[in-house]
Amino acid sequence: MSVEEIVENAINDHKITIFSKSWCPYCKKAKALFAAEFPEETPHVIELDERTDGAEIQDYLATKTGQTSVPNVFVNKKQVGGNDKTQAAFSSGELKKLVNL
Repeated sequence: MSVEEIVENAINDHKITIFSKSWCPYCKKAKALFAAEFPEETPHVIELDERTDGAEIQDYLATKTGQTSVPNVFVNKKQVGGNDKTQAAFSSGELKKLVNL
């Protein structure tokens, strides 16, 4: 499976997808937000640092979204962004709307 297929399938096949790195504190905050506020939803998490193709996936995401950092959060096929944007979307109520689509 190509890197593009891995990314697109993850986004299209799961309500919530988080491209992450296991050691990243911002990734941990984003994952914790979903666990605390949307416990009924289990995000599909791809830990890029635990994959041999992680750098290629991150490069593809940068091309697709313009975002080079992690976490890179998608909800119902829409990119929310990194942790700051995800937290802001939660505070504004936008994240809840996306999750409940």
